[in-house]
Amino acid sequence: MMTVPLETVISSAIVYREKVEMPSAFRTPTFHLIPQHFLLLSLSHSLDGSASSQKTVSLTDVPATMEFIAAAEVAVIGFFQDLEIPAVSLFHSMVQNFQDVSFGISTDSEVLAHYNITRNTISLFRLVDNEKLDLESKDIEKIDASKLSRFIEINSLHLVTEYNPVKAIGLFNSVIQIHLLLMMNKASPEYEESLHRYQKAAKLFQGKILFILVDSGVKANGKVISFFKLKESQLPALAIYQTLDEAWDTLAIAEVSVEHVQNFCDGFLKGKRLRENHESEEKTPKAEL
Repeated sequence: MMTVPLETVISSAIVYREKVEMPSAFRTPTFHLIPQHFLLLSLSHSLDGSASSQKTVSLTDVPATMEFIAAAEVAVIGFFQDLEIPAVSLFHSMVQNFQDVSFGISTDSEVLAHYNITRNTISLFRLVDNEKLDLESKDIEKIDASKLSRFIEINSLHLVTEYNPVKAIGLFNSVIQIHLLLMMNKASPEYEESLHRYQKAAKLFQGKILFILVDSGVKANGKVISFFKLKESQLPALAIYQTLDEAWDTLAIAEVSVEHVQNFCDGFLKGKRLRENHESEEKTPKAEL
């Protein structure tokens, strides 16, 4: 369990380098100062663009809570001892902003005891790396919509997470140190089927590799693509990156298949590289933008 101090992670709209050390390719100018209105937009649609109305689920016992968490890629639960505090209505207001996140609320004493909750807490559970992150009472007392939205947006990592500057913070804070990136244009006719196969492959490496989608149709993402020395003409392509030592490899693919993804990941995990002479290539400096 990891407790995330509000002052460190979501204080104002400024992202501090002390918290996350990222290669320059994964930063954009918006990383330094992110407008608060952007934080409230969140990912209102899932990767396939679908959206549906949802409500906060009332969790009245331990089995129901455990089932709720297990069924979601990302679940956010408000464990409240008092439903009259301002944070409760604020919590409910988040639901429609994050259509790919499941929201639950519980005041049941047995549920709170099961999750070692001793005071008002908002917890985010995610399947991809089995992490639980908490905003505790001292933070909740002074939380506002932009700060709560930011906490959820940063930490909502899925089996396949679409890259954006805010999500990158959560990706580099994860305990999983190997990231696989699929770089392709979401406007491509092959996108839907490619995403389906990519998601299927992601389940094979759950807990080992974070799967990321980089939309090459977004101009700002060109910096990520060029970091891996790829050109638009080589896409779609896979790039795999290890945060610990910045080792990486790439694979241009005619089509996205589970077999291609699996073989590429297995090879990297075994120390095989498709590209040669990485050691002689000039490393991209970790300079802030």
